[in-house]
Amino acid sequence: MDSGASPDLYLKQGIRTKGDEHMTDHTVASREEWLAAREKLLEREKEHTRLGDELARQRRELPWVQVEKEYRFETSEGTKPLAELFDGRSQLLVYHFMFGPTFEAGCPVCSSIADNLAANAVHLAARDVTLLLCSRAPVEKLQRYRERMGWNMDWVSTVGSDFNRDLGFLNTEEELRPFLEGEIPPTVVQNARMCGTDVAGYVTEGPGLSAYINSDGVVYRTYVTTARGLEPAMGYYGLLDRTPIGRNESASEPHWLRRHDEY
Repeated sequence: MDSGASPDLYLKQGIRTKGDEHMTDHTVASREEWLAAREKLLEREKEHTRLGDELARQRRELPWVQVEKEYRFETSEGTKPLAELFDGRSQLLVYHFMFGPTFEAGCPVCSSIADNLAANAVHLAARDVTLLLCSRAPVEKLQRYRERMGWNMDWVSTVGSDFNRDLGFLNTEEELRPFLEGEIPPTVVQNARMCGTDVAGYVTEGPGLSAYINSDGVVYRTYVTTARGLEPAMGYYGLLDRTPIGRNESASEPHWLRRHDEY
């Protein structure tokens, strides 16, 4: 996932890093000058907010597509079809969590996302939305990991590969051969190791979010996103974007994210 600027860019902006200390020759202004600059930026932020509102409206106006395939899922209460995952509500959000059959632990980035999702599940339920996690690992392994992480969301296991595959969140090693034969980014190597699998096993899985509605007994898919489209569920990035140094990430370095019990 593209997650921000590199340290080289920060050097150009006047911020230098040295160990755990930050030295700065950033522009310093009077309070009056800062207020003027802040007001100018606020106008751009308001434009961004209005654009976000417009995009949200356009998402709601996307056409729906009927889910005709009979997907089935293993749950703590037995095997269920997609329609039963709504749990009595009319809307369903599914986070496709990277936890493949060969994994020993869930993806650390997906785990950080689930931390944010878990905190919001009860509020979404109050607005007629069921939120749950879905992975390909056996449901027993998912439940053990959920207990470790302390999440209160339901977590289901797909029966077969069609559900993730049909949405583009599962690829074969052959399809990924050009990537696997190239230079593997350090983050991918790190995350595969943290999941207890190899690089191929890790990258065949993909993260994503899909949305559904049950209208008059018919289930429709309404929205799908992945990659940086998942950032609304990564609240820490929005907060880091408001700090002086920001995300301070580099694609050439291992990723900083860890499971919340590993910091």
